[in-house]
Amino acid sequence: MFAGIFKAPGDVAYAEVATPKAGSGELLVRVKAATICGTDIRIYRGRKTKGVRTPSILGHEFSGEVVDVGAGVVGFSVGDAVCMDPVIPCLKCAYCKAGRENLCAFRTAIGYEFDGAFAEHIRIPATGVASGNVYKIAPGLSWEKAALAEPLACCINGQENAQIAMGDDVVVLGTGPIGMMHVQLAKAAGARRVVVSEPSQMRREMALRLGADVTVDPRSEDLGAVVRRETDGLGASVVIIAIGMPALANDALALVRKTGRVNLFAGFSKGDMPAIDVNLIHYNEILVSGASALTRRQYEKALRLIESGTIKVEDLVTHRFPLADIGEAIRVAESGTGIKVAIADA
Repeated sequence: MFAGIFKAPGDVAYAEVATPKAGSGELLVRVKAATICGTDIRIYRGRKTKGVRTPSILGHEFSGEVVDVGAGVVGFSVGDAVCMDPVIPCLKCAYCKAGRENLCAFRTAIGYEFDGAFAEHIRIPATGVASGNVYKIAPGLSWEKAALAEPLACCINGQENAQIAMGDDVVVLGTGPIGMMHVQLAKAAGARRVVVSEPSQMRREMALRLGADVTVDPRSEDLGAVVRRETDGLGASVVIIAIGMPALANDALALVRKTGRVNLFAGFSKGDMPAIDVNLIHYNEILVSGASALTRRQYEKALRLIESGTIKVEDLVTHRFPLADIGEAIRVAESGTGIKVAIADA
Protein backbone atom coordinates (compact mmCIF):
# COMPACT_ATOMS: atom_id res chain seq x y z
CA MET A 1 0.00 0.00 0.00
CA PHE A 2 1.00 3.67 -0.16
CA ALA A 3 1.22 5.97 2.83
CA GLY A 4 2.50 9.35 3.92
CA ILE A 5 5.61 8.49 5.93
CA PHE A 6 6.66 10.99 8.59
CA LYS A 7 10.43 10.71 8.58
CA ALA A 8 11.51 13.78 10.53
CA PRO A 9 10.22 17.28 11.28
CA GLY A 10 9.37 18.90 7.98
CA ASP A 11 9.70 15.62 6.06
CA VAL A 12 6.67 13.59 4.99
CA ALA A 13 7.09 11.34 1.95
CA TYR A 14 4.53 9.48 -0.13
CA ALA A 15 5.94 5.97 -0.32
CA GLU A 16 5.03 2.32 -0.73
CA VAL A 17 5.08 0.20 2.43
CA ALA A 18 3.87 -3.26 3.36
CA THR A 19 0.12 -3.55 3.74
CA PRO A 20 -0.66 -4.49 7.35
CA LYS A 21 -2.73 -7.55 8.19
CA ALA A 22 -5.41 -7.98 10.80
CA GLY A 23 -3.96 -10.13 13.56
CA SER A 24 -5.90 -11.75 16.35
CA GLY A 25 -8.42 -9.30 17.79
CA GLU A 26 -7.64 -6.67 15.17
CA LEU A 27 -9.37 -4.98 12.23
CA LEU A 28 -7.93 -3.82 8.93
CA VAL A 29 -9.67 -0.75 7.53
CA ARG A 30 -9.37 0.84 4.11
CA VAL A 31 -9.20 4.56 4.80
CA LYS A 32 -11.91 6.49 2.98
CA ALA A 33 -11.36 9.91 4.54
CA ALA A 34 -8.78 11.37 6.90
CA THR A 35 -8.65 14.99 7.97
CA ILE A 36 -5.59 16.96 9.05
CA CYS A 37 -5.52 18.18 12.63
CA GLY A 38 -3.55 21.09 14.02
CA THR A 39 -1.75 18.54 16.17
CA ASP A 40 -0.59 16.73 13.02
CA ILE A 41 0.96 19.99 11.90
CA ARG A 42 2.67 20.52 15.25
CA ILE A 43 4.12 17.00 15.00
CA TYR A 44 5.21 17.68 11.43
CA ARG A 45 7.01 20.82 12.57
CA GLY A 46 8.63 19.09 15.54
CA ARG A 47 6.70 21.10 18.10
CA LYS A 48 4.99 18.03 19.57
CA THR A 49 7.02 14.90 20.30
CA LYS A 50 5.32 12.88 23.05
CA GLY A 51 4.38 9.43 21.74
CA VAL A 52 5.63 10.33 18.26
CA ARG A 53 7.88 7.87 16.38
CA THR A 54 9.97 8.23 13.25
CA PRO A 55 9.42 6.84 10.77
CA SER A 56 5.69 6.49 11.30
CA ILE A 57 2.32 7.31 9.77
CA LEU A 58 0.36 10.24 11.22
CA GLY A 59 -3.37 10.90 11.10
CA HIS A 60 -5.99 10.22 13.78
CA GLU A 61 -9.21 11.72 12.38
CA PHE A 62 -10.55 9.14 9.96
CA SER A 63 -13.25 6.80 8.70
CA GLY A 64 -13.17 3.80 6.43
CA GLU A 65 -14.37 0.38 5.40
CA VAL A 66 -13.45 -2.85 7.17
CA VAL A 67 -11.58 -5.11 4.75
CA ASP A 68 -10.30 -7.81 7.11
CA VAL A 69 -11.43 -9.09 10.51
CA GLY A 70 -8.95 -10.78 12.82
CA ALA A 71 -9.58 -13.99 14.73
CA GLY A 72 -11.78 -13.56 17.76
CA VAL A 73 -13.33 -10.24 16.73
CA VAL A 74 -17.10 -10.13 17.12
CA GLY A 75 -19.53 -7.42 16.05
CA PHE A 76 -17.69 -6.39 12.90
CA SER A 77 -17.75 -7.76 9.37
CA VAL A 78 -15.98 -7.05 6.10
CA GLY A 79 -17.75 -4.13 4.43
CA ASP A 80 -18.73 -2.32 7.64
CA ALA A 81 -18.33 1.45 7.53
CA VAL A 82 -16.52 2.55 10.69
CA CYS A 83 -14.78 5.41 12.43
CA MET A 84 -12.74 5.45 15.61
CA ASP A 85 -11.95 7.29 18.80
CA PRO A 86 -8.14 7.20 18.41
CA VAL A 87 -7.27 7.53 22.11
CA ILE A 88 -7.17 4.05 23.62
CA PRO A 89 -7.46 4.02 27.43
CA CYS A 90 -6.03 1.33 29.70
CA LEU A 91 -9.32 1.27 31.71
CA LYS A 92 -7.36 0.36 34.85
CA CYS A 93 -5.47 3.44 36.05
CA ALA A 94 -6.79 5.94 38.60
CA TYR A 95 -7.86 8.39 35.88
CA CYS A 96 -9.79 5.77 33.91
CA LYS A 97 -11.52 4.57 37.07
CA ALA A 98 -12.53 8.15 37.81
CA GLY A 99 -14.14 8.47 34.36
CA ARG A 100 -11.35 10.65 32.96
CA GLU A 101 -9.99 8.17 30.45
CA ASN A 102 -8.82 11.01 28.22
CA LEU A 103 -6.17 11.58 30.89
CA CYS A 104 -5.28 7.89 31.15
CA ALA A 105 -1.78 7.42 32.55
CA PHE A 106 -1.07 4.67 30.03
CA ARG A 107 -3.14 5.74 27.04
CA THR A 108 -1.99 4.94 23.53
CA ALA A 109 -3.25 6.51 20.35
CA ILE A 110 -3.62 6.09 16.62
CA GLY A 111 -1.15 8.33 14.84
CA TYR A 112 1.23 8.19 17.77
CA GLU A 113 2.12 4.80 19.25
CA PHE A 114 0.19 3.12 16.40
CA ASP A 115 0.47 4.04 12.72
CA GLY A 116 -2.25 6.42 11.63
CA ALA A 117 -4.64 7.10 8.80
CA PHE A 118 -2.57 8.98 6.23
CA ALA A 119 -2.38 5.69 4.37
CA GLU A 120 -4.48 3.48 2.14
CA HIS A 121 -5.08 1.05 5.01
CA ILE A 122 -4.92 1.26 8.79
CA ARG A 123 -4.62 -1.58 11.28
CA ILE A 124 -6.78 -1.16 14.36
CA PRO A 125 -4.97 -2.76 17.32
CA ALA A 126 -6.68 -5.36 19.45
CA THR A 127 -6.72 -2.99 22.43
CA GLY A 128 -8.71 -0.45 20.40
CA VAL A 129 -11.22 -3.05 19.24
CA ALA A 130 -11.63 -4.63 22.70
CA SER A 131 -12.11 -1.29 24.46
CA GLY A 132 -14.98 -0.31 22.14
CA ASN A 133 -13.17 2.54 20.40
CA VAL A 134 -14.46 1.54 16.94
CA TYR A 135 -17.95 2.71 15.93
CA LYS A 136 -20.15 1.78 13.01
CA ILE A 137 -21.26 4.66 10.83
CA ALA A 138 -24.96 5.22 10.25
CA PRO A 139 -26.13 4.55 6.67
CA GLY A 140 -25.95 7.69 4.57
CA LEU A 141 -23.40 9.51 6.70
CA SER A 142 -20.49 10.66 4.57
CA TRP A 143 -16.94 9.51 5.22
CA GLU A 144 -15.76 13.06 5.86
CA LYS A 145 -18.51 13.80 8.37
CA ALA A 146 -17.69 10.62 10.27
CA ALA A 147 -13.99 11.50 10.32
CA LEU A 148 -14.84 14.82 11.99
CA ALA A 149 -16.42 13.13 15.00
CA GLU A 150 -12.97 13.07 16.63
CA PRO A 151 -12.29 16.82 16.72
CA LEU A 152 -15.92 17.48 17.65
CA ALA A 153 -15.57 15.11 20.61
CA CYS A 154 -12.47 17.00 21.73
CA CYS A 155 -14.51 20.22 21.58
CA ILE A 156 -17.24 18.60 23.69
CA ASN A 157 -14.58 17.85 26.29
CA GLY A 158 -13.51 21.49 26.31
CA GLN A 159 -17.09 22.73 26.56
CA GLU A 160 -17.80 20.41 29.47
CA ASN A 161 -14.66 21.62 31.25
CA ALA A 162 -15.76 25.22 30.66
CA GLN A 163 -19.22 24.35 32.05
CA ILE A 164 -21.07 26.17 29.26
CA ALA A 165 -24.75 26.40 30.12
CA MET A 166 -28.01 28.02 29.04
CA GLY A 167 -27.87 31.81 29.09
CA ASP A 168 -24.07 32.09 29.01
CA ASP A 169 -22.29 34.72 26.96
CA VAL A 170 -19.43 32.95 25.16
CA VAL A 171 -16.42 34.34 23.32
CA VAL A 172 -14.48 32.12 20.92
CA LEU A 173 -10.98 33.27 20.02
CA GLY A 174 -10.08 31.88 16.60
CA THR A 175 -12.40 30.13 14.18
CA GLY A 176 -10.56 27.42 12.41
CA PRO A 177 -12.50 24.14 12.32
CA ILE A 178 -12.21 23.85 16.11
CA GLY A 179 -13.56 27.33 16.70
CA MET A 180 -16.46 26.68 14.29
CA MET A 181 -17.37 23.58 16.28
CA HIS A 182 -17.20 25.49 19.55
CA VAL A 183 -19.57 28.11 18.17
CA GLN A 184 -22.16 25.48 17.30
CA LEU A 185 -21.79 23.54 20.54
CA ALA A 186 -22.17 26.70 22.62
CA LYS A 187 -25.37 27.63 20.80
CA ALA A 188 -26.67 24.07 21.16
CA ALA A 189 -26.00 24.31 24.91
CA GLY A 190 -28.19 27.41 25.10
CA ALA A 191 -25.65 30.23 25.03
CA ARG A 192 -27.33 33.64 24.89
CA ARG A 193 -24.59 35.28 22.87
CA VAL A 194 -21.59 33.88 21.00
CA VAL A 195 -18.97 36.43 19.99
CA VAL A 196 -16.17 35.36 17.65
CA SER A 197 -12.78 37.02 17.29
CA GLU A 198 -11.19 36.13 13.95
CA PRO A 199 -9.05 38.13 11.49
CA SER A 200 -10.18 36.19 8.40
CA GLN A 201 -13.28 37.63 6.74
CA MET A 202 -14.09 34.27 5.15
CA ARG A 203 -14.04 32.57 8.53
CA ARG A 204 -16.06 35.33 10.20
CA GLU A 205 -18.75 34.94 7.56
CA MET A 206 -18.87 31.18 8.05
CA ALA A 207 -19.03 31.59 11.82
CA LEU A 208 -22.13 33.75 11.39
CA ARG A 209 -23.73 31.11 9.17
CA LEU A 210 -23.03 28.49 11.82
CA GLY A 211 -24.65 30.44 14.64
CA ALA A 212 -22.30 33.14 15.92
CA ASP A 213 -24.18 36.30 16.92
CA VAL A 214 -21.34 38.79 16.54
CA THR A 215 -17.94 38.62 14.84
CA VAL A 216 -14.96 40.87 15.46
CA ASP A 217 -11.85 41.54 13.41
CA PRO A 218 -9.26 41.96 16.19
CA ARG A 219 -6.93 43.83 13.84
CA SER A 220 -9.31 46.77 13.44
CA GLU A 221 -11.90 46.49 16.21
CA ASP A 222 -11.75 46.68 20.01
CA LEU A 223 -12.76 43.17 21.06
CA GLY A 224 -13.06 44.12 24.73
CA ALA A 225 -15.43 46.99 23.92
CA VAL A 226 -17.59 44.73 21.75
CA VAL A 227 -17.77 42.05 24.44
CA ARG A 228 -18.75 44.60 27.10
CA ARG A 229 -21.39 46.02 24.77
CA GLU A 230 -22.88 42.60 24.10
CA THR A 231 -22.86 41.50 27.75
CA ASP A 232 -24.36 44.54 29.50
CA GLY A 233 -20.92 45.62 30.61
CA LEU A 234 -20.22 42.45 32.58
CA GLY A 235 -17.89 40.59 30.27
CA ALA A 236 -18.18 37.08 28.93
CA SER A 237 -19.30 34.11 30.99
CA VAL A 238 -16.83 31.91 29.11
CA VAL A 239 -13.89 32.50 26.79
CA ILE A 240 -12.52 29.62 24.72
CA ILE A 241 -9.04 29.94 23.24
CA ALA A 242 -9.37 27.90 20.05
CA ILE A 243 -6.03 28.80 18.51
CA GLY A 244 -2.62 27.86 19.86
CA MET A 245 -1.42 31.38 20.75
CA PRO A 246 -0.39 31.49 24.42
CA ALA A 247 -0.37 35.30 24.39
CA LEU A 248 -4.16 35.17 24.17
CA ALA A 249 -4.39 33.83 27.73
CA ASN A 250 -4.22 37.31 29.28
CA ASP A 251 -6.65 38.65 26.70
CA ALA A 252 -9.09 35.91 27.67
CA LEU A 253 -8.73 36.66 31.39
CA ALA A 254 -9.52 40.31 30.69
CA LEU A 255 -12.63 39.45 28.66
CA VAL A 256 -14.48 37.37 31.28
CA ARG A 257 -16.63 38.71 34.08
CA LYS A 258 -16.04 37.97 37.74
CA THR A 259 -16.46 34.20 38.32
CA GLY A 260 -16.07 33.71 34.57
CA ARG A 261 -14.42 30.66 32.98
CA VAL A 262 -11.53 30.47 30.55
CA ASN A 263 -10.81 27.28 28.64
CA LEU A 264 -7.34 26.88 27.15
CA PHE A 265 -8.59 24.52 24.48
CA ALA A 266 -5.98 24.78 21.75
CA GLY A 267 -2.80 22.76 21.91
CA PHE A 268 0.31 24.79 22.64
CA SER A 269 3.89 23.98 21.78
CA LYS A 270 6.27 22.76 24.46
CA GLY A 271 7.99 25.64 26.19
CA ASP A 272 5.23 28.19 25.51
CA MET A 273 5.03 29.99 28.85
CA PRO A 274 3.53 33.48 28.59
CA ALA A 275 3.30 35.78 31.59
CA ILE A 276 -0.10 35.52 33.24
CA ASP A 277 -1.79 38.27 35.25
CA VAL A 278 -2.62 36.08 38.24
CA ASN A 279 -4.39 38.96 39.98
CA LEU A 280 -7.14 38.78 37.37
CA ILE A 281 -7.69 35.14 38.30
CA HIS A 282 -7.36 35.78 42.05
CA TYR A 283 -9.53 38.84 42.57
CA ASN A 284 -12.14 38.00 39.95
CA GLU A 285 -12.35 34.34 41.00
CA ILE A 286 -11.89 33.16 37.43
CA LEU A 287 -11.84 29.44 36.73
CA VAL A 288 -9.23 28.34 34.19
CA SER A 289 -9.40 24.88 32.60
CA GLY A 290 -7.55 22.93 29.95
CA ALA A 291 -8.72 20.34 27.46
CA SER A 292 -6.91 17.12 26.64
CA ALA A 293 -8.19 14.72 23.98
CA LEU A 294 -11.54 12.99 24.41
CA THR A 295 -13.40 10.08 25.97
CA ARG A 296 -15.35 7.32 24.26
CA ARG A 297 -18.55 8.81 25.69
CA GLN A 298 -17.76 12.15 24.11
CA TYR A 299 -16.84 10.52 20.80
CA GLU A 300 -20.15 8.70 20.61
CA LYS A 301 -22.00 11.89 21.52
CA ALA A 302 -20.16 13.77 18.77
CA LEU A 303 -21.00 11.11 16.21
CA ARG A 304 -24.70 11.27 17.13
CA LEU A 305 -24.71 15.09 16.94
CA ILE A 306 -23.25 14.90 13.44
CA GLU A 307 -25.66 12.15 12.37
CA SER A 308 -28.65 14.19 13.54
CA GLY A 309 -27.45 17.36 11.86
CA THR A 310 -27.39 19.21 15.18
CA ILE A 311 -23.77 20.11 14.52
CA LYS A 312 -22.99 20.91 10.89
CA VAL A 313 -19.54 19.89 9.74
CA GLU A 314 -19.95 19.45 6.00
CA ASP A 315 -18.91 22.99 5.08
CA LEU A 316 -15.79 22.86 7.24
CA VAL A 317 -13.89 20.77 4.67
CA THR A 318 -12.70 23.35 2.17
CA HIS A 319 -9.81 21.45 0.55
CA ARG A 320 -9.40 17.83 -0.54
CA PHE A 321 -6.27 16.08 -1.73
CA PRO A 322 -5.37 12.56 -2.83
CA LEU A 323 -2.96 10.73 -0.55
CA ALA A 324 -0.19 11.19 -3.12
CA ASP A 325 -0.31 14.93 -2.39
CA ILE A 326 0.07 14.55 1.39
CA GLY A 327 2.87 17.12 1.51
CA GLU A 328 0.80 19.77 -0.27
CA ALA A 329 -2.22 18.92 1.89
CA ILE A 330 -0.23 19.60 5.06
CA ARG A 331 1.13 22.83 3.57
CA VAL A 332 -2.37 24.10 2.78
CA ALA A 333 -3.66 23.08 6.21
CA GLU A 334 -0.79 24.94 7.84
CA SER A 335 -1.31 28.05 5.72
CA GLY A 336 -4.79 28.68 7.07
CA THR A 337 -6.14 29.56 3.63
CA GLY A 338 -9.00 27.11 4.11
CA ILE A 339 -10.64 25.61 7.16
CA LYS A 340 -10.34 21.83 7.19
CA VAL A 341 -8.22 19.79 4.78
CA ALA A 342 -9.12 16.19 3.95
CA ILE A 343 -7.21 13.32 2.42
CA ALA A 344 -9.95 11.61 0.46
CA ASP A 345 -10.12 8.19 -1.18
CA ALA A 346 -10.02 8.62 -4.96
